[in-house]
Amino acid sequence: MNLSSCLHTFFDQYLPKTKGMSKNTIQAYRQAFGLFVPFAARSLQKEAKSLELEHLTTQLILDFLDHLEAGRKNCARTRGHRLAAFKSLARMIRFLYPEHHSLAERVISIPQKRFVKNFARFLTYEELMQVLDAVNVKKSGGFRDYAIIHLLYDSGARAQEVASLRLEYFDPSQKTLAILGKGWLFHGKWPPRPRDDGHLIHAMMAGQYT
Repeated sequence: MNLSSCLHTFFDQYLPKTKGMSKNTIQAYRQAFGLFVPFAARSLQKEAKSLELEHLTTQLILDFLDHLEAGRKNCARTRGHRLAAFKSLARMIRFLYPEHHSLAERVISIPQKRFVKNFARFLTYEELMQVLDAVNVKKSGGFRDYAIIHLLYDSGARAQEVASLRLEYFDPSQKTLAILGKGWLFHGKWPPRPRDDGHLIHAMMAGQYT
């Protein structure tokens, strides 16, 4: 089977429709294969359009991941993200093209490279107050930033979850905010602090700030 056709199904059908992956994840996977296809063509001395699924060997994938680290100076974490794209493709192959089951299983079995995770130090309450005090709330952009920082701190939500918020997720009568988490699932409702975040959201909804 032609690799290009397989990737077309992967990006146009499987990821957005079957798996419901976010646009950010799909874009990251596109970048991974956008780097891999030219690398594979050079390594195998073939035209990109001539690449077949059979060329998707574990050794070629490992060579590509090593190239990312040595040639492009990617860290082990980025290497792991690129490998995740291959494993997702392999799961689609296993699901849609069972005749290539063995190939898919070999790709899925490629181990992640271990790396030391840096400890992310949290802000103290005093440091957070210094950040908030530095925001000019008299400007619309400053008020928006002030509200976002409050939401991040008080809810513990991820940055992407806050960036994906919509006004209809906020219930003014109950003073609750629904958080849309990973996998496009609502993970419950979080009550804003009545004198802080609730007021900020009310003000933004009323058009006091934009």
